[in-house]
Amino acid sequence: MNQPKILCIDDTPDVLLLLRRLLSSHYVVVEASDGLRGIETAVETQPDLILVDLHMPHLTGYEVATRLKSLMPQTPVVALTADESAHVRERALTAGCDGFLTKPIDLDTFMDQLNAYLSGEREEFEDERYLQDYQQRLVERLEEKVQQNVKLLEKARRQTRLLEAGAKVGRILTSILDLETLLSTTVDVLCEEFDFYYAGVFLIEATGAQNKSGGEWAVLHAGHGEAGATMVAQGHKLKVGGRSVIGAAIRQRKAIIALDVDEESAYSKESHLPYTHSEMALPLLVGGEVIGALTVQSTKEAAFSDDDVTALQATADQLAIAINNARLLRDLEAAHAELVQTKTFRVIATATGEAIHWVGNKAAPIPGSVARVAEDLVRYLVMVHTLLAEAPPALREHGFAQLLTQAIQAVSSRGVVLDEIQDELEALPLNRLQKILNIESIFEDLGIIENSARAILNIKEDLIGPARQRKLETIFLPDLLKRVIASMGIPEEVVRTLFTGDRLSVQADRVQLERVFINLLKNALEAMGEVEDKKLFVWTRQSDEPDFVVVDVIDNGVGISPENVDEIWMPFYTTKGSSGGTGLGLPACAQVVEQLGGKILVDSEVGLGTTFSVFLPVLETP
Repeated sequence: MNQPKILCIDDTPDVLLLLRRLLSSHYVVVEASDGLRGIETAVETQPDLILVDLHMPHLTGYEVATRLKSLMPQTPVVALTADESAHVRERALTAGCDGFLTKPIDLDTFMDQLNAYLSGEREEFEDERYLQDYQQRLVERLEEKVQQNVKLLEKARRQTRLLEAGAKVGRILTSILDLETLLSTTVDVLCEEFDFYYAGVFLIEATGAQNKSGGEWAVLHAGHGEAGATMVAQGHKLKVGGRSVIGAAIRQRKAIIALDVDEESAYSKESHLPYTHSEMALPLLVGGEVIGALTVQSTKEAAFSDDDVTALQATADQLAIAINNARLLRDLEAAHAELVQTKTFRVIATATGEAIHWVGNKAAPIPGSVARVAEDLVRYLVMVHTLLAEAPPALREHGFAQLLTQAIQAVSSRGVVLDEIQDELEALPLNRLQKILNIESIFEDLGIIENSARAILNIKEDLIGPARQRKLETIFLPDLLKRVIASMGIPEEVVRTLFTGDRLSVQADRVQLERVFINLLKNALEAMGEVEDKKLFVWTRQSDEPDFVVVDVIDNGVGISPENVDEIWMPFYTTKGSSGGTGLGLPACAQVVEQLGGKILVDSEVGLGTTFSVFLPVLETP
């Protein structure tokens, strides 16, 4: 604690390391790697002596010494420098240093010299010539720094303007989902906000038969002003990697700047844009894939810098994402429209392998059951034939007997050898025949056939329900829900309803909407199958979202595991196994609600229950 404290200010790590090794056994050593940190450290630590290198970036050792002497006039500041130029000692002492030591350090005298300075030794030098020279240097340095700061300030202001404009453009882009509107708006807003002469958006054209000239081409989809409209109408396109800034940006996957398109022979100039002098192209990247490029052009030479690239690339990235989203939405809407209009046979014909597998599983028991029923029927007819052959003539003349005889003849005409079957049956003992021929087994097979057929037929409504021609009408939700609950025969002790709010009417197809809530209520009841105290709550209320009404269907069933929550909306996905369910009910519900401009949300916890929330647009009151 009694050791003197020495602050070493030097931008060379090796020098600091050497000083630390030399001094740490006798002194407390504090370090700073540049002048500004050195001044801050000196104020914080109050050292007994300061060693300062004269040549450092930003603040020189001369400037640091001057500042330190004004802050800590009693603390010795000693220059430690490798500068051997003329009068360097005089300039250092003039700047405020109390001593002067040279590098490389003389190990024999270094410690004694430091102790001398710590003991009060000072070097003094006064010469007006050096003082004036130092002051002149300070003024020049100050002027230089002011100029640098002005440039940095202007640069910062430009960056701020670019970022503000980019943020505004980004907000506009994210609000547009139509692709053509998005592109045309983009080029106009870019020119308005960034004060560009021209902006254009190119998208890569798919290679193949349409592109007979070979290679990839970037096609102009939107351009600012009359020139842009003309080029779009003419099908303007540029070859990827060709003699254009756009082609180079796409091929190299980075921003390309042409500071003077008239002078740079590597890039061709567009005749429709005669006043362009500098151009920047930025690739449009989505998930690592280049989908096109954005061009911005100025009437000024060297109008773009690396800082502009940083700001505008962010805008280009937002544009790329917006383009991709617009494309996805367009494809989704097209697919949705096709699905809505598709007939049942086309849906089945284009069903996924999973759907076909599901239908196959449901249909699989039918052929075997049919075969067993047919085989039992033939056996019974053979026994009837045997008995009729031995029956009295009067009995054989009975109308029933004649019908049975005709049935036996029809079976025989199908190639069934009745005598062989009769011999097989007569060879069996009665107890064996009772096991083979059992009316209950026939009804069991018929039940299998019926259940399988019903499961398959249920697909029809789930598939074509959302696609059928809608008949929209005004529906008061409380009335519809009460009717659905009553039709399903749900006991009063199980279900409870609550209707709150004044605006509970919607515009919808009554049949489709009823099926939505039938599906949700049926699923809720099945989820509570093993629950002893079943509780089903249907709550209709005004949503927190403006102009929406929400119907919550809440059960205290088994719940849905987190990994299955997203899968329940997939067609043909079901957790019911062989107990039933097509896996199409919830997807059909979601489709009907989306057609009405609404949505369905689910919140579930295993063991506690599930809530399905159906959001529907409120009917506007006149």
